[in-house]
Formats: sequence, C-alpha cells, structure tokens
Amino acid sequence: MLCERKRLAKTSGRPGKTQLINHFLINQKWHLVDLPGYGYARVSKKDKKEFQKYITDYFLERKQLVTAFVLIDIRHQPQPIDLAFMEWMGVAQIPFALIFTKADKLPQSKIEATVHEYIETLLAGAWAEAPPYFVSSSSSGLGRDELLEYIEQFL
Repeated sequence: MLCERKRLAKTSGRPGKTQLINHFLINQKWHLVDLPGYGYARVSKKDKKEFQKYITDYFLERKQLVTAFVLIDIRHQPQPIDLAFMEWMGVAQIPFALIFTKADKLPQSKIEATVHEYIETLLAGAWAEAPPYFVSSSSSGLGRDELLEYIEQFL
C-alpha cells in the first residue's frame, strides 16, 4: 500500500506464510523491513517461538532501526500476544507505532470503537501515553498519506 504496488510483498490467505525477513529499499533512501507475523500464524508452537526469537533478535540487534510498525487487524479484539509484544517493545525502548489494517472491512463506528478499545487497553497497563497509531486499508489506500508523512519525519 505504501508503494502503491500490488504484489510487492508476498501475502497469503493463510496467516503465518511469511517466514523470512524481507527488505525493501524505498526511493534509494530508506528500508522497509517486513518481519514474520506470529499472532495468528497457523504453525507449530516451536515455529512460533522461532519467529518470536527472529523478531526480538532483529529489534535488539538492529542499530539502524528508527521505528517499528505493529500491524493489527482491526477486525479483532486486543490479543494477549500482541499486547505482550507491545509491552516488550516498551520495556526494550524500541519506538513503534500501531497500524490498524483492513479498515475497509468495518463501518466507521466500529473502527472508532476498536481503536478506542486498543488504546484504553494499553493505557490500563503500564503505558503513560499511547503510541502513535494509524488506521489503514491497502485496498482503499486509507491512511497511506498519514503513514508516509510520519515516515518522512525520520528521513
């Protein structure tokens, strides 16, 4: 969606299909890195643990990392695994923003309620303030300009 190029990143109807770290050089200026998902992946517990180790090692060892995006399917309630990951990122002092995806699949009132629920859940924990967040849809382009403006401030 950010590059306005379909099929740039491999996607699948089956969660957990991405099992590699994919790097994309954008405008010869910066890298967008796609890490394996782990929340809804239909893989063994052993594979999920491996994905989690990949991801945590990447974040802890990547010195050039400026910010991370945690993609959340807006159609789902806050998941313990996502909340635990965000808490870990906060403790590890890794800057991140939330991207709520698939917003085109819900009515506006449901989008607002879901985002509010996520933010309230975060603030009920150890968070003093919520991380930046964006509502997006790859099919409609919703949130694209806001995300690019956010990224631009780091370049």
